[in-house]
Amino acid sequence: MRDGKVFVDTNVLVYAYDKTAGVKHDGAAKIMRELWDNGRGVISIQVLQEFFVTVTGKIAKPLDTLTAREVVRDLLKWNPVVTTGDILIEAIDIHAAHKYSLWDSLIIASAIEGGAATLLSEDLSDRHSVKNMVVRNPFKLHR
Repeated sequence: MRDGKVFVDTNVLVYAYDKTAGVKHDGAAKIMRELWDNGRGVISIQVLQEFFVTVTGKIAKPLDTLTAREVVRDLLKWNPVVTTGDILIEAIDIHAAHKYSLWDSLIIASAIEGGAATLLSEDLSDRHSVKNMVVRNPFKLHR
């Protein structure tokens, strides 16, 4: 991974804990280990909420509530971005300019607020740049 902070979207975080996700699990787990080691990870409260709901009920082998709670507790050490009114307004502007959903725009606005140079997401347009932050799909082969 290049220099700079890296924002992790929900799907990447979920794959890191979903052992049934195969190659995506391996890749996401490696990304998370690297971000823990280098201290460049950025996350938001929105991502943590989505993560908890997904891993406790929407994956093939859900995590129990206590395990998911401990993962969330650990990730709070990353000082997650909290959605403020200013971030919401920025998200609305991103939504209007780039046609992302409001929820995806909140992820992008939170990544920008958190100072991320890169946003890792499987759900957003790979290599799309918003305000000098680049979206990358970590599961896509890049040339």
